[in-house]
Amino acid sequence: MVIDEATLKEVEELKKDCIVLAHNYQIPEIQDVADFIGDSLGLCRAAQRVDKPYILFCGVDFMAESAAMLNPDKTVLMPDLEAHCPMAAQLPAKLVREAREEHPDAAVVLYINTRLEARAEADVICTSANAVKIVKALPEKKIIFGPDANLAWHVQRHVKDKEIIPVPAKGHCITHLLFKPEHVEKAREEHPDAEVLIHPECTPEVQLLADYICSTEQMVKRARESSATEFIIGTEVGLIYRLQKEFPDKKFYPLYEKAVCRTMKMNTWEKFLTQLRERKNVVRVEPKIAERALLSLERMLELSK
Repeated sequence: MVIDEATLKEVEELKKDCIVLAHNYQIPEIQDVADFIGDSLGLCRAAQRVDKPYILFCGVDFMAESAAMLNPDKTVLMPDLEAHCPMAAQLPAKLVREAREEHPDAAVVLYINTRLEARAEADVICTSANAVKIVKALPEKKIIFGPDANLAWHVQRHVKDKEIIPVPAKGHCITHLLFKPEHVEKAREEHPDAEVLIHPECTPEVQLLADYICSTEQMVKRARESSATEFIIGTEVGLIYRLQKEFPDKKFYPLYEKAVCRTMKMNTWEKFLTQLRERKNVVRVEPKIAERALLSLERMLELSK
């Protein structure tokens, strides 16, 4: 889609009091006008550094909740309030409490890709990039980990002296579940000189075929630092646009072209423009829940040092 100059000029005018955050999986048009593009935690922290009263978060529910938690003095908006992450929805707070009762000697580590109500029950949260480091830093030998069982497997692979208990047992991202070993084999045949970068939300069978296991931001970092000029990207296809834009001299191939997060794509250009103009889709979080969830985030930052 080509956006006309008049609309782009209007967007820039409307952004004078509103910061636009776009997750790596957003459509190109939104990425092009965003103030910051990145992963969920990086975007929330970027918002803290900008003195504007409004935040338009182009992502999914748990991301916007994080932004609201970290920026209580700002109004957080979403292009579509129905953009609910299916994986985050697999772990309600009740399930975390039940797991803790069953394993009272375990620490609860929750992936940031989790609703705020569940994170309020956690001891600490993690990202896909620092999950191994966080779990290693804890004194407990038993870890309740959710909601992504594939990320839990990745952690267990690197932390063999602890027991990782995935909650729910088969929690997953429906988009990353689309990747199959045959996709990796086919991609390697077609691009034999390319590095294969795989997200840890993929299944163990796919992870084992990777050259590097990377979060989305680690994929960007690897593309920047590697001497390779071609990369096979095993995550949602939206990241390809950012990578190609930032590194025009390198080539990026989607591991599977149909790996599209339909929830992320609910944030259309039309919905984005409507909320930038009208500012009605306000993200609201319960202050007491946000306060408790913030503690688990602060513990992560402390352990990440």
